Amino acid sequence: MYEKHHHIVSIIDFNSSDSKAVFVKVIGFDADLGKEFEGEVKFVNGMPFGDLIHPQRSFLSPTCRSTVRSYLLNKYKEGEFI
Repeated sequence: MYEKHHHIVSIIDFNSSDSKAVFVKVIGFDADLGKEFEGEVKFVNGMPFGDLIHPQRSFLSPTCRSTVRSYLLNKYKEGEFI
């Protein structure tokens, strides 16, 4: 179903709060672990936070975690969540 060695990240929803935080829900596939995943990342002042992308708390492989973080940062900078 998934190609080997290609991480997949898809944004399924996002929501802005009154405190100017943006919550982004993602799903995807961690090719290194061979597992699907889902999670949420919070943006505050343009910086992403959350266990999904935290180096010590993420259940994703290091390369997938980095891919998810980079993908979401690029989408944020492109104005995707406005």
